[in-house]
Amino acid sequence: MRILAIDTALPAVSACVLDHDAAAPIAAESVEMERGHAEALLPLIRRVMAKVDGGFASLDRIAVTVGPGSFTGIRIGLAAGQAIALACKAEIVGVSTLAALAAPLIIDPFDGVVAAAIDARHDKVYIAAFGPGGRPLLSARRMSAHEALRALGTGPLLLTGSGAPLLAKEARARGVPVRIASERLAPDIALVARLGLAAQPDTAPARPLYLKEPDVTMPGPRSDPRKDAGGLGDAGLGDAAARPRPAATAQA
Repeated sequence: MRILAIDTALPAVSACVLDHDAAAPIAAESVEMERGHAEALLPLIRRVMAKVDGGFASLDRIAVTVGPGSFTGIRIGLAAGQAIALACKAEIVGVSTLAALAAPLIIDPFDGVVAAAIDARHDKVYIAAFGPGGRPLLSARRMSAHEALRALGTGPLLLTGSGAPLLAKEARARGVPVRIASERLAPDIALVARLGLAAQPDTAPARPLYLKEPDVTMPGPRSDPRKDAGGLGDAGLGDAAARPRPAATAQA
């Protein structure tokens, strides 16, 4: 099986092509960037695919990082991956950025807890934790460093990702043994590809993984001012109209 892996969920644009029985990717490229993912992605994919015998027609599967990460970045990668999968009649799977960050630490035995953490700002992190052999201990979620350390227990802890320093500071304040293995901003795209090869489309769908509450809410339908006044209709209608209504939301 040959897979194209795409990552735009974090501050990088990356792609690689890997055969299931190969030790190294056929071709790969990664460029760190905070913005401009949409403009950079397709030219980067074209450069990678130009080095692959058989081109796009040789692909059997597409893997795309689904988050957590940037709302816009996640959607850019998914849109590109779904379009390529459709055009190539290939399968598509989603890969967690946290699992991809943790993967190199899980491969090497560690007698403790491996945690991948992404800085979510405002003293919070996106985090997932794994025990020996990659056994999931804490599913992906957004938490404060204080909450995360309570969930991770007494350690020892091995941390990776941009949120690792924040967790390490909290761990040391609590006397929990901790070591930072890496502060990578984005996962190794080759590991995204390997996780994509191991995944199954029915259990790893290519759908966004949003863990943050929406920053933006769209206003609900405008109410009738005559009813809002409370002077007409059923008793209490004015109070009911004044209560907040459910609003359509946009994830961020």
